Amino acid sequence: MSTRINIPIYDESKIKTLSSLEHIRLRTGMYIGRLGDGSNPDDGIYMLLKEIVDNAIDEYIMGFGRKIDVAVEDNTAKIRDYGRGIPLGKVIDCVSTINTGAKYNDDVFQFSVGLNGVGAKAVNALSSHFRVVSYREGEFFEAVFTQGKFKSKKKGATKESDGTFVEFIPDPEIFSEYKFNPEFVQKRLWNYAYLNAGLKLFYEKEKIESKNGLLDLLAAEIGEKTVYPIAYFKAKQIEGAFTHTGSYGETYFSFVNGQHTADGGTHLSAFREGVLKGINEFFKKDYNGVDVREGIAGAIAIKVKNPVFESQTKNKLGNAEIRGWIISEAKSGVVDFLHKNGEAARLLESKIVQNEKLRTELNAVKKEAKEAAKRIEIKIPNLKDCKYHLQDGARGGDSTIFITEGQSAGGSIISARDVMTQAIFTLKGKPLNVFGRNRAAIYQNEELYNTMMALGIEEDIENLRYNRIVLATDADVDGFHIRNLLMTFFLNYFEELVVAGHVFILETPLFRVRNKQETRYCYSEKERDAAVKQIAGPEVTRFKGLGEISPSEFGQFIGEKIRLVEVNVKSVKFIPETLEFYMGKNTPERRDYIMENLL
Repeated sequence: MSTRINIPIYDESKIKTLSSLEHIRLRTGMYIGRLGDGSNPDDGIYMLLKEIVDNAIDEYIMGFGRKIDVAVEDNTAKIRDYGRGIPLGKVIDCVSTINTGAKYNDDVFQFSVGLNGVGAKAVNALSSHFRVVSYREGEFFEAVFTQGKFKSKKKGATKESDGTFVEFIPDPEIFSEYKFNPEFVQKRLWNYAYLNAGLKLFYEKEKIESKNGLLDLLAAEIGEKTVYPIAYFKAKQIEGAFTHTGSYGETYFSFVNGQHTADGGTHLSAFREGVLKGINEFFKKDYNGVDVREGIAGAIAIKVKNPVFESQTKNKLGNAEIRGWIISEAKSGVVDFLHKNGEAARLLESKIVQNEKLRTELNAVKKEAKEAAKRIEIKIPNLKDCKYHLQDGARGGDSTIFITEGQSAGGSIISARDVMTQAIFTLKGKPLNVFGRNRAAIYQNEELYNTMMALGIEEDIENLRYNRIVLATDADVDGFHIRNLLMTFFLNYFEELVVAGHVFILETPLFRVRNKQETRYCYSEKERDAAVKQIAGPEVTRFKGLGEISPSEFGQFIGEKIRLVEVNVKSVKFIPETLEFYMGKNTPERRDYIMENLL
């Protein structure tokens, strides 16, 4: 007896042609990256805001309009620039027809930061309400859309200054339960100001303006605790700044045509090389790049006519042909600064010599650690590796390592993980509190050494093996303590991992509410209470640790619906004082704070 298998029919009727706007709504991630709910600065609602502000910035770059008004009220974003205004007869096309715009014309826009004919259309398609008004030479044209579909238009005379006004509400069908975070909006606008010295942005009654470009950005991000005053140089298509701090590693802020490239790219690697060559040329030495860059903080912004990014969201630049002139400009800028600032040059060389001495001392400690570890870099204890790593093409972007706090928690994740892209590193106990300790502490502590080697970051983060480092600890006092110790480890020695957005905290459910027909997992007491009301005769389980969640259950919490909280910092300059307060020796001050805020 044969069994007949129903195979779906594949014929002409199954072939679909989507309109451009339908495609944007169906494949949102291709255009704006992640969706999110507004709790992360890279969430989709901020990408929508960015695309409209980018258009206003493009006007300023081309010499039209010196101010931009931005307002966000009740999830409605409003942006008004004072540029040339969209040509009135093309307003509807420019915000609703893909591949329509002036940014393909180098005479009109030379260094565009927007999505080249896609940006405003994507915002329109992903908004429940989208209204655009163009003011031009005493006339205006207004168009209103819903989910990218044209609804109405108006035109007539006006006394308004030339420019464009856009208001939009992100569509709740796409972005569920979202909320704009004013701090994230403010930070994004400050970046625009730093990259466009002289531009005035107004947001919530605050004027956001920078007089000194990237010099101001670095000063704001790093603070006043620098080894020497910030070095700064600027040419036609490049602007750069750098200094040294007492921190470990390297910290950079890189931009292309106004776009923050969080993952760097060829412009950043060329800038780093140019700084090294400039320093060696000035001092007539051959200093090692490791010694020159230890503790460096830098910012680089370039303008390129045809930037090639590795993704639609433009986090990493790929243009290889730009390396030569960036290296040359950066080297010249460094040499010029050091010639004009003798005391800064002396302090810089002193820092390099100190780094060289510390590295020599550290090498001795490294040698002892590696001998004791019996070539631990080849087989790292307690690491269950995955097949694909960060450097392995497209799949590498999904590479994740979970750092867990014990065998029971690690066991559940190991059984449930995707062996292609998810690795597990299991800690034996509580890591060492490294606040105030030098880098030698890593090599004198087996747990920290193994962690560093598992991640592949001994030399620098360019060899990072995983795109996401996820702290997976229990939701109890011990778990929170381990989490703090791990974050102290990263912020103390590898702050660039945090700044670049590689470190996350795994959210797992606190409660399971179920009966025979339905099971719900709840991440808060509020969710639990709601589930108890909606499920008849429920059984409620409180998960005290990750080890209590069975592998069959755990799979869904680290799969497509994984909940991650990115570890980020408001500004690098706040890291030392934050670590001092939470992890330093100020026990009485910390105890008073806990008592005052204890619920």
